[in-house]
Formats: sequence, C-alpha cells, structure tokens
Amino acid sequence: MSASRRVVATGFGGPENLEVVEFSPGGPGSGEVLVSVRAAGVNPADVKRYRGPGDPAQLPLMLGYEAAGTVTAVGPDVGHAVGDEVIVFRTQGAYASDLVVSQSALTPKPASLGWAEAGGLMLTGATAWHTLVATGVEERDTVLMHGAAGGVGLSAVQLARLRGARVIATASPGNHDLLRELGAEPVVYGDGLEDRVRGMAPDGVDAAIDLVGTDEAMDVSLALVADRSRIVTIANFARGPQEGVKLLGGGPGADPGTDIRDAARAELARLAGTEQLRVFVASTYPLDDAAEAHRQIATGHTSGKLVLLP
Repeated sequence: MSASRRVVATGFGGPENLEVVEFSPGGPGSGEVLVSVRAAGVNPADVKRYRGPGDPAQLPLMLGYEAAGTVTAVGPDVGHAVGDEVIVFRTQGAYASDLVVSQSALTPKPASLGWAEAGGLMLTGATAWHTLVATGVEERDTVLMHGAAGGVGLSAVQLARLRGARVIATASPGNHDLLRELGAEPVVYGDGLEDRVRGMAPDGVDAAIDLVGTDEAMDVSLALVADRSRIVTIANFARGPQEGVKLLGGGPGADPGTDIRDAARAELARLAGTEQLRVFVASTYPLDDAAEAHRQIATGHTSGKLVLLP
C-alpha cells in the first residue's frame, strides 16, 4: 500500500505555507472508521485557519472540514461496513488521501451524487440551512440574499426556494442567469442597491441573509427589514453586534449552530441525491495544487465550490 498523503500548513500567513506530507493514518478505534478520501471541499474557513498570526506550537496544522470517500476499515462498535460510500462532516484534516473519523461524522452518500459534489456539499449546505432556520424563512417570505452566487449562497437560494420563499439575490451580472435558473431574482450590488430592491419588493422584505460582510449589505438589510432578529450575517463580525443582528458561524460571538447543522446532514444528502439541491463545482484540484485552490478561494469571487481530489 502506498503511503497516505495530506496537506498541512507549516507556517502562518499565505498559501505558500501549504505542503503535502506523507503520514500514517493508523487504524480506526472503537466507534471509528478509516475512509479513503475521494474528494475534500475547500472553504474560506480553511484559509482563515492558518492566516495567522498564531501559536507556532500548533504547527503543522491539518486542514479541511469536509470530505467524501469509501470506508476501508472499521473499528469495534461501528454501524458501517467496508465499502460503504460516505460523506464526512464535520472533521479535521480532510485534505488527505486517508482519514480516520468517528462514525458520528458520517452520512451515507447517495449513489447518484458525484464524488466532487459529495465532498463539497456539507459545509456550505449546513451553513445555508442554518441561515434559513435562524431567520425563520418560510413560504411566501421575501428574502434578500447578499452574495448569492458564492458556495453558501447557491445552496441558500435553493433551500429557500424549496421552502416556498421568494429570493432577491445580489450578485455580479455574470451570475444572474444561473440565479434565475435556480428561481431567484438577481439584482446587481453597488450604489443604489436599496432603491433597486425597494422597486422589486414594494411590499417589503421579510428577512435578509448577509454572506459577504460589506457595509452595503448591512446598511441595505437594516433599511429594508423591520425585524432585526430576521437579519443574519456570517461575515460582518464588526458591525453585527453593534446593529443587533444575528451572527452565525465561527466568528467571535457568533452562534455556531452545531446541533442545527448536524441535524441537517441527512436531509441535505437526500436533497442532493434527488437533484433538488445542486452542488456547483467550479474547479477541482489534486492535493499537490491545494495552494492554488486557496489562492483562488481567497479572492472571494469564486462561484460554486472548489474541491480537492486526492
């Protein structure tokens, strides 16, 4: 058997600190399985993990929170079998060819779902799910979604539409056709956004979801949504607390929504397996090109998911 490989950050700063190293994953213990990774999702949180500064004693850092692959070994007290195709979320060190994980992190992979799509489904999907739960989005609501063409946004648009909500989606013009295809009503961001949205929704906006963290997104949301408990941000941790809106995710003072996100996994897999929720893979990279994937996602202008294929 060839040696297992994984991507680690050997220093704090930029993607130049990423290296591929060989390692021994060891065998699974009680309640654990060994997974041969076929795909691992790349997310902005992976870049933030080593952006620094940080404690050098923590180095090297293992990267990657989500993956998909095949079970190749099982420990005692495990309900999965060798050969099972699974989605792994949440985990640590998913940028690897092999991964030992708790069976609690596993969701069966639908046979109809491709590996790259499965590897990139859960983190953005669960985040999107959390934003809709936190804002109470339901049928006939009008939702303003800032940054709708990113990884979380594309999932959130589809999930909101499945709930019967109307979605007004900010994005650059190049992404408008895709958003229309998903049932959203796109609008370009920038000067005059508030007036454009008012023109589209003269009866008002019920909820706003900020996925970009700009002052514009915050200002327009506050101007258009009467109930601040129905405004959430996953990106503006500076102004969010000052304005009394909900902060979600891993930032300071934010609600991680761990139970909500974990509970969503089975339904996200079901929806993706039946093509009710599409995972848009923008690009795939081998492990050796993880640094290039990080340079790309750090631009903040990727539409869809970036995925590593070990």
